[in-house]
Amino acid sequence: MSRTSAGTPHNPRGAERFNEERASYTVARAQPDIDAGVNAIRETARTLKPVPGVYRMLDARGDVLYVGKARSLKSRVPNYTQLPGLSNRLKRMVSQTRRMEIVTTNSEAEALLLEAQLIKRYRPPFNVLLRDDKSFPFILLRDGHDFPRIMKHRGARRAKGNYYGPFASAGSVNTTINALQKLFLLRSCTDSFFSRRDRPCLLYQIKRCSAPCVGRIDEDGYAELVRQAKDFLGGRSSAVQQDLERQMARAAEDLDFETAAILRDRLRAATFIQGSQAINANGVGDADVFALAAKGGQIGVQAFFVRGGQNWGHRAFFPTHTQDVEEDQVLADVLMQFYEEVPPPKTILVDRELPEQDLLEAALCESAGVKVAISIPQRGDRRRLMEQASRNAREALDRRLAETGTKTKILRELAEFLELEDIPQRIEIYDNSHIQGSKAVGAMVVASPEGFEKSQYRKFNIKTAQTNDDFGMMREVMQRRFARAMKDDPDREKAGVWPDLVLIDGGKGQMSSVRDTLEELGIEDVPLIAIAKGPHHGREGREVFHFPDGREKTLPVNSPVLFHLQNLRDEVHRFAIGAHRAKRSRAISASPLDEIPGIGPTRKRALLLHFGTAGKVRAAALEDLRRAPGISEAVARKVHDFYHAGG
Repeated sequence: MSRTSAGTPHNPRGAERFNEERASYTVARAQPDIDAGVNAIRETARTLKPVPGVYRMLDARGDVLYVGKARSLKSRVPNYTQLPGLSNRLKRMVSQTRRMEIVTTNSEAEALLLEAQLIKRYRPPFNVLLRDDKSFPFILLRDGHDFPRIMKHRGARRAKGNYYGPFASAGSVNTTINALQKLFLLRSCTDSFFSRRDRPCLLYQIKRCSAPCVGRIDEDGYAELVRQAKDFLGGRSSAVQQDLERQMARAAEDLDFETAAILRDRLRAATFIQGSQAINANGVGDADVFALAAKGGQIGVQAFFVRGGQNWGHRAFFPTHTQDVEEDQVLADVLMQFYEEVPPPKTILVDRELPEQDLLEAALCESAGVKVAISIPQRGDRRRLMEQASRNAREALDRRLAETGTKTKILRELAEFLELEDIPQRIEIYDNSHIQGSKAVGAMVVASPEGFEKSQYRKFNIKTAQTNDDFGMMREVMQRRFARAMKDDPDREKAGVWPDLVLIDGGKGQMSSVRDTLEELGIEDVPLIAIAKGPHHGREGREVFHFPDGREKTLPVNSPVLFHLQNLRDEVHRFAIGAHRAKRSRAISASPLDEIPGIGPTRKRALLLHFGTAGKVRAAALEDLRRAPGISEAVARKVHDFYHAGG
């Protein structure tokens, strides 16, 4: 029953703003429809049985409003028809509900896991949502090779090997891997690169690899390094350091000062890794620590990730849709959504009692395949760590509130300067990139009050505009973008389809092109602004803003609004250049054989290996093509006919 509606925004962050707007309807407006919602719920409740499962509330368009779980569906679902006992938030939800979908499960723990999966998939507006949709990086020590590779890993853990994490950021993983390479001299190159080496690479020269690719270390010696690395990452770092210290002392006694210096550098790397732990996690083992802070109607959750007594980073989360939800329930929802993506450790430390904590533990045990315990630390190192997490949660929330206030002020001033009716919730910024008209690409980036919405970025391969015609390129991009918007949402009912402001990187010419294109489409109410570098840009950094009616405005060089608009312009410029370079790189690496229909990578490789170049393949006779290894009669005929049609 994993249906999706065409009206559901495809971007999670865009969906959040869309969901916030839907959830902000007033009770007064919802009241006329609440009877229809109650009737729809009652109709579903008649068929339910006293079994565990998950239910979804859907609106008239089929969009998911809410996902919930129940120990007994027959007992739980009818509660939504008892309006006096519902909060205003749930009343709004019931008023928008037009039907329900039900999935039964074998246990309540299974229902809790399924609930977390569906919340992550649909991002419903009436569920507490964990905003951070980025996957967490891990360190992977791969199996399946005589000389295992150490690498950074994101996403599904399909590759065989030992995973260590999660780390709070890619930067912390990269720093740790660099130090681990110095400490254990493990290779980080791909298997194909490894197999092609006939001499050591630069990493060997700078003492960050033992060069197993060319036999500078044997298999047993490398296996010992791998064992030490596993011990170190598994929390037995003291034993590894003591072993290195003994080896260094022995080398010094034997007057082998070169080996002693190498071991000294490895010890320094171990000290660096441990010294970079800003949080004291001694005696904690493997644990995740969560503390919640609430202020000003917002909630922040601070998470510390501790593995083997080492702090592997921390991150603050700011869940949404938390109004009218108890703080302990918010934390429980955050945990379930977080561990839907990340494998839980054996110990989870929290700063308060959670509702249905036993059920939460059972669900996480079922997910992880090991016993998971949730507890509130009372004393010792764990209590001190929790106090530190709580302090960090409060400080992170204070910073968030301060930043939000500053951003709101800047956006208000931006709306006033650009003569907008309200603060723009969706800003689309456009630019083109090309070299003398070749490999031209149009780019669109999207910004909201919360920052750049990178999953909504779009690039447009220019198809019809003539070479070096910047204005024509901009017209093509606008025509394609807004023709699609008119097709997808002609009545402008869906969030995330129509922008509240279009910002163009360019001057009067680009503004005229965009304005005329939208007028031809019958669109005259989308605010347009073009930002161009002023005559003194190199010295003063003063931009000129062009309005559709021909007026021009400037801002003081120290204006926060100017800095914000420059940041938007610079981001689309970066994205456009990146898209152009990627297109140019693909063109450079393209082969004439790519044009032959039905010739895939394997056969193309066989032809190139046999003949040497694409030109020789083209000139080859049919008999020569037939003799190429791996090339059948039909394929040889197809290649020959492609190049010699009519010949």
